[in-house]
Amino acid sequence: MRLATIIAAAAAVLFAAPTARAEVTEAQDWGFQVRHVFDVSAPPEKIWPVMVEPARWWDPDHSWFGKAEGLTLDLKPGGCFCETGPNGAGARHMAVQFVNPNEALHLWGALGPLHMQGVTGGLMMQLKADGKGGTTLTVTYSVGGFAKGGLKTWAPLVDKVIGHQFGRLERVVETGKA
Repeated sequence: MRLATIIAAAAAVLFAAPTARAEVTEAQDWGFQVRHVFDVSAPPEKIWPVMVEPARWWDPDHSWFGKAEGLTLDLKPGGCFCETGPNGAGARHMAVQFVNPNEALHLWGALGPLHMQGVTGGLMMQLKADGKGGTTLTVTYSVGGFAKGGLKTWAPLVDKVIGHQFGRLERVVETGKA
């Protein structure tokens, strides 16, 4: 019984652990930047098609309508990272700024409850082959503007959500399951 408890506790820590390389690189009242670096055991060509289909890996608990299936990404400059909901409801999360397949995707906007503040930000996803069949995925989200009480307090929360979301992407690529 004790061994089973130890194994369960170790699994909980392993699956709840943040990315090995994650940080709030800057946090001020007027803005913040978070960065996560994932070492994915797949080439960029395998990551890209999953990354650009957020419905496959985005946590539905972090969507407006509770269903990841409503998330879409139109891969062209000005394209929408949008979400559709029931009865004609919808949300525009971000706009596509830059697309370079298998290398980089840049989005602009405010995720989640940040969109109700006077803020916006750039979300950059960079894929770089590591020369050993894997990829370094670097996700950087830089946010600035006005938020009641300042943006500094948002930084750790956003950092956690970004790490969680892109950790799901990594798991889907490596295991097929978020």
